[in-house]
Amino acid sequence: MPRVTLDVSVEEIKALIFQLPAREILALADIIEERAETVAMMQLADTGFREWNEESEGIYDAEA
Repeated sequence: MPRVTLDVSVEEIKALIFQLPAREILALADIIEERAETVAMMQLADTGFREWNEESEGIYDAEA
């Protein structure tokens, strides 16, 4: 499936969102908050795996 990209500014997105009914704005805010939390947790978890990239940690790559 081809990927479509749009050249839309944040201001244009805000203008479109503010045209939605309040209930839909609140639902969208919940979805955005959930996504932001997921991204933040993934970034935090990523820092925990950096030590595995150290050469001295090569024991994890050994096959049994």
